[in-house]
Amino acid sequence: MDSLAIVGAGAAGAAAAYGLRGADRDVTVFEKSRGVCGRAATRRRGGCHYDYGANYVKPGDGPVADLVRELGEDGLVEIDEPVWTFDGAGEIAPGRENEGAKWTWETGLTQLAKRLFARTDATVRKETRVDSLARTPDGWTLTDTDARRFGEFDDVLLTPPAPQTAELLAATDWADERREALQSAVAGVPYRSIVTAVLHYPFELDREWYGLVNVDDDHDVGWLSREACKDGHVPDGEELLVVQMAPDWSQEQYDTPASEQTAVATNRAADLLDDDRLRDPDWTDTQGWRYALPDEAVPASPVEAAREAGLHVAGDWVAGQARVHAAVESGLAAADRLR
Repeated sequence: MDSLAIVGAGAAGAAAAYGLRGADRDVTVFEKSRGVCGRAATRRRGGCHYDYGANYVKPGDGPVADLVRELGEDGLVEIDEPVWTFDGAGEIAPGRENEGAKWTWETGLTQLAKRLFARTDATVRKETRVDSLARTPDGWTLTDTDARRFGEFDDVLLTPPAPQTAELLAATDWADERREALQSAVAGVPYRSIVTAVLHYPFELDREWYGLVNVDDDHDVGWLSREACKDGHVPDGEELLVVQMAPDWSQEQYDTPASEQTAVATNRAADLLDDDRLRDPDWTDTQGWRYALPDEAVPASPVEAAREAGLHVAGDWVAGQARVHAAVESGLAAADRLR
């Protein structure tokens, strides 16, 4: 039986494992964290579930709509309220056309990867950070940060964000020009950083919209949304705001203390919504996403050349679209090729 190592248990890695279910493949997934689904992440606190990275999954133009329903509609949440816009002056206006469906689950978006993996026979090794790869006459080996060696594998699929994948390729023992070309191409994918502040309040907000998105890249806030619009996420009578700061602000302030980041996010949200009550949340959470949003796709030619040696990549940065559904589609496409 052919063997495959998938590095990363995010949306792309989970989709690839799901796409290979029933195939003649021995699949092992290596994930550096305790959880799965990467930036499509969920936390719990104070009776709340909140999606603090990616906020939802959309159907896209491919198989994701059918896939979401295949995973079971129990606990599936469709966000009914619209997304509106705002400009650099903080002027809010009704929404964007043709938004389409927006899905999460009652217990959060991380259910996407959990449900995908639950339907596979893949072995998922959590808290195993892959540090380097090597090409041997018998296949691929992986070594983690504890110096444990795994392999040999017939194929390896790398799914971390492009900068982290480039670091792995730099640490790969494979004297081949295809590795150098792939590393250079992957390292060239530009990324935007995002700082996310989560703000909880012991009262409800009465608004017509679920989310607000900045449309002119001229505001410190890039996105603001209400988790109370998602069934099962926030108890009745409470509100939880997810405030994602704009990429330029996030890049400049990424290494400032979380308390200072949260204070700015809180005041910007209160100003934007014209509600001074929002300056005093009763609890907060803050997360920096250094590699949040890829701005371009990796060039196809070096990716295709490396596949001939059993080295594959998948992710939203391969698709060139910073969306959960794009990562899922990329993982499923990789699975189709690996079959």
